[in-house]
Amino acid sequence: MSTLSSNGRTSQVTQKHSPSHRVGASNPKSSAAAIDSERTRVRAMRQEIIESPTATMRPATEHMGSPSASMTVPVGFVPTPTREYRQHRKLLRATTGIASRASVRMMPDRESARVVIPIPIPIPRIIGSRVLMWKQDPSVSEIGIRKAFLPGLLLAGPRDSRISIQGMPLVSPNAMADYIETPGTQEFDAVHTFAVVRQMLTLAQRARGGSVAPWQWNSASNTEGMSVFPRAGVTPNAFYSRNLKALKFFFFTKPGSPPGSPQVFTCRSFDIVAHETGHAVLDGLKPGWLDASNHPQTGGLHESFGDLCAIFLTLSQLDQVEAIIAQTKANLHDKTFLADMAEEFGLALGRPNGLRNADNDLKLSEVTNEVHDLSQVFTGAIYDVLADIFAFERKPGMRDDARVLLEVAEYLFGLILRAINAAPAVNATFADMANQMLTIAHAEGKPVQYRNFIRNRFTVREIVVSPTPLTADHKAGMKLMPAFTEEIRMSQDRRGCCGTMQLPEYNEGDRVFEDDLEELRNLFSDNGRAKVLHR
Repeated sequence: MSTLSSNGRTSQVTQKHSPSHRVGASNPKSSAAAIDSERTRVRAMRQEIIESPTATMRPATEHMGSPSASMTVPVGFVPTPTREYRQHRKLLRATTGIASRASVRMMPDRESARVVIPIPIPIPRIIGSRVLMWKQDPSVSEIGIRKAFLPGLLLAGPRDSRISIQGMPLVSPNAMADYIETPGTQEFDAVHTFAVVRQMLTLAQRARGGSVAPWQWNSASNTEGMSVFPRAGVTPNAFYSRNLKALKFFFFTKPGSPPGSPQVFTCRSFDIVAHETGHAVLDGLKPGWLDASNHPQTGGLHESFGDLCAIFLTLSQLDQVEAIIAQTKANLHDKTFLADMAEEFGLALGRPNGLRNADNDLKLSEVTNEVHDLSQVFTGAIYDVLADIFAFERKPGMRDDARVLLEVAEYLFGLILRAINAAPAVNATFADMANQMLTIAHAEGKPVQYRNFIRNRFTVREIVVSPTPLTADHKAGMKLMPAFTEEIRMSQDRRGCCGTMQLPEYNEGDRVFEDDLEELRNLFSDNGRAKVLHR
């Protein structure tokens, strides 16, 4: 049988060999020299492996040292290993930690000098889990379910350092550390809800340049996370509670439906979960904005931010962006699931386009001080700015539309968050936000068209008044005045809002309770006995 010797030449091997033929079978000095020589050859061969993936062999009929045609084959095709080959594998494993290579090239008359073996580059360990989740909700069958990857350590629950699922059966990862559950089950609802909350928190942190987005109660001494209840009870609502440090999502049966009809779970709505998480994120950034004593538009900003979170979280996921481009033919004002909020929930309540439509034409003069109504004006203005910047940046011959929309949405959401940071701590208005966006866009060196789009859309919505024609470029540093000022003396109307805005803790309920308790305390004297009230 024909094999390769250490110098690359062919040797004939018979079935039997004498013991002295083994490396190291002679005295110890020669054994050590032989092993050292073999290690040198292995290192040189390892370098040769890196340089070329082929193995060169010669036919057994050749005479030693005579030139002839060679045959190149993968090393895996080499016949049964001989003693030399087995010794080679053993030393290769001892020297490099690698038992074999896919292929080897052996050349005659190799140089026997030592070859420096480079230190291998360590492969980074990727921590994260795959999950299944609804792209929108069960009613949006066009896009259905998606598989997503959540980077970071995810434990049974599921839970991580900032978020934990409560009130549901514990969901454990599979052997691959993934959370792949069957749609329609409690386990799927738990995983889906966690995934949306986690993605929304991550999106906010990315928009803040990687800075952590705290929950409202977080501090150096309090790092408590958010408890999330996917099936908190029966009612057509969902809310974020600062006092409970929780997000709660409920379920209900469509009004007027017969007994046994399928229930609607708010936790299955991508939009609803993102919306409520948006309230929590904004409360961590601007805790003064949730109180009902604020300007009506401040409440409108809170409701609008929830809807915008659902829109921009959708636009952060490339498969969803591609679906939107295909559905609208790259015209965001065409009918699309992106602009419709909470489709399944809205259909259950008899509304054809979900709870709200972001692609609207509402002006401030057309709405009341009801916070839900007000929010749609701001949301509509931002949606128009998104569509304008996308149309401006489109260059289909140079860049894919989906990539452009993804990048435009990423910038605009970050711009909104930076404007929120710069806005007043209380009583913030839509005009405050518009002016901050104009200032920041200019400071960041964006084209003047960006500022024109912002000024024009907010002017058309009667949010601000432009002192210059809308056909002229916006002058950097020019502050736009609000179109309406009489609202400042009006109180918020929260009757049509989501559960968050209606909680007593944000509507002076805690203050009323404390006043009642103070009256109770005042009834008692210092000795613990009730005071006698004279009439």
